[in-house]
Amino acid sequence: MDVVKRVHVVPVGYEFDRILEPIRDQRADLVYLLEHEPDVKAATGRTESNPPAEYHDELRAELESIVPDVRSRSCDLGDVYDVLGDVTTIASNHAADSVYVNVSSAGTIAAIGATIACMDVSTDAHAYYVEPSTYAHDGTTEPASSGVETTEPIPTYPIESPTRDQVAIMEFLREPSAWDGYDDARTSPPKKKDLIEYARDRGLSFMADRRPPENRASEDKGAFRVLDTHVLDPLAEDGYVTIESVGRRRVVELTEQGENAYRAFKHKLSDDRMDGEGRS
Repeated sequence: MDVVKRVHVVPVGYEFDRILEPIRDQRADLVYLLEHEPDVKAATGRTESNPPAEYHDELRAELESIVPDVRSRSCDLGDVYDVLGDVTTIASNHAADSVYVNVSSAGTIAAIGATIACMDVSTDAHAYYVEPSTYAHDGTTEPASSGVETTEPIPTYPIESPTRDQVAIMEFLREPSAWDGYDDARTSPPKKKDLIEYARDRGLSFMADRRPPENRASEDKGAFRVLDTHVLDPLAEDGYVTIESVGRRRVVELTEQGENAYRAFKHKLSDDRMDGEGRS
C-alpha cells in the first residue's frame, strides 16, 4: 500500500526561518528547493538579480537534519512562468501525495508563479504564506526576516489550464522543424489541415474517434469543427494562438503568451516521473 508523503515545494530566496519552520512543524517527508541558478538567468540574457545568500548551505544542512529527502531544482525565480512550470510539474509528479507550496520564501515574482500553479484545477497543491516575527535585514548576509508568527493557508480560486491536447498542438506550433512533414512547400506557419494530420499522427484524444477520409486530399469538415471547438477556439480566447488568413490558407501561430503557457504546462505531455531527480 502506497504511503502518502507530505511534500513541500519552496522557492529559495532570502529567508531562513520562513522556509525551515513550516517544514519542521508539518514534518515534511520530501522537500523540493527551487534554487535560483546564475546560468538560468544568463541564458535568458537578463541581468543577474538573485545572488546566492551566504547562509543557504546552512539552511540546506538544517533541512537535511530533519527531512528524509531534500532535493534541489534549478529555477529562474525572476520568471513567473519558470516558477509556475516547476511547481505544476512537481505537483503532477506527486499527484498521490499531499503537496504544499511556500509562497512567501522568495519574493513577489516567485510568489505569483507559485500561487497561480496552486490555482490550476489539475494541480492539487496547497499554497501557504508564512508571517515572520520581525523584518530585519537585506537578506544577502543574513535572512531578510526572523522567526515565524503564523503560517496561513492561501485561499485560491480554481482556473483551467490548457488540456494535454492543447499543449501538444502548442508544442507542434513552436517547432518549425516538425512542419516539413506536413507540407513540402512550407512558406508559412501550419494551417488547420496540418494540425488535424498531426493530431491523428500523435493519437490526440480529440481526434481519436474520427477516421481520416479515404481520399487524403479531401476535406473533413467535422474534423475542422472538432479542432476549433476543442483546441483552437479555447487557445485563441486565452491569447495563446492567432489564426489568420494567408491567401486561401488559415494559418495558426503561437503567441509569446502561448510560448509561456507551453513552458508552464509541457509536463502534461510526459509520463516521466522525477522521483530520482535532483541532488539529495
